[in-house]
Amino acid sequence: MGRSGRGGHYCLRVSQIELVRDEQGGVTVVRDGHPQSYVQPDDPELLVFEYVQHLALALDALTPSAPERVGVTHIGGAGLTLARYVEHTRPGSPQIVLEPDAELTELVRRELPLPRGHRIRVRPVDGAQGMAALKDASADVVVLDAYDDGRVPADLTSAAFATAASRVIRPGGLLLMNLADEPGLRYVARAIATLLPAFPHVAAVTLQEVLKGKRYGNLVVVASDSPFDVDELRRRTARADFPTGVLGTADLARRARAATAFDDIGEPSPPPPDPGRWRLR
Repeated sequence: MGRSGRGGHYCLRVSQIELVRDEQGGVTVVRDGHPQSYVQPDDPELLVFEYVQHLALALDALTPSAPERVGVTHIGGAGLTLARYVEHTRPGSPQIVLEPDAELTELVRRELPLPRGHRIRVRPVDGAQGMAALKDASADVVVLDAYDDGRVPADLTSAAFATAASRVIRPGGLLLMNLADEPGLRYVARAIATLLPAFPHVAAVTLQEVLKGKRYGNLVVVASDSPFDVDELRRRTARADFPTGVLGTADLARRARAATAFDDIGEPSPPPPDPGRWRLR
């Protein structure tokens, strides 16, 4: 382990994990060269990564109003940014985080302590193994935000994962998936085709430039077994920091009809065009 830096910046490195602090006191968690999270310990509502803003936007728009508690299971933890946000806005919410990298979790806990009285429980297991161990109807929301070498692992968009998520999420609950795709959104179309049998109500939130096919980027897919308020989702996105759009069920279902659903093995998301170089906003 070592520290390096100058001025208001420092970098703490353990194995292939780095915590890079900026002059404002925020910390970017980097694993194997890929930014995983941005954490501002003094301001959990500061969400720098665009897709994290979209995850929080969807959660706030489509679940009971804060500060009412909500049970969230996170697949992928890194700096625990969204878990900290939920704890800050809905104190005492029971949260489970499935994060297989125990070294990363230990480092984050030590350098970026969680708030007192939290109910965030981190389990050192991967998403598929952790989901299999969860009780039926045990979560209001399941958030998938897990990447390996810059790609969503194959088994986390598989048909088996969709089945597991439908078992774990309570009736009327939400599945939120941070996916990444190239222009044309063929991977996302296949993911939607896989989800629709269990989650017939879907939407996707993303930047307009991704929506218009101008570049590779992240999309937050929202899925449920029950109808949800897409209009409210659109109203929230209209107030987003950057131009953001929403695809509704009809549009996504049309794309899915031309796509082949994933099997129980699945496929990883397309590789980022320039690994390790992500715009922070």
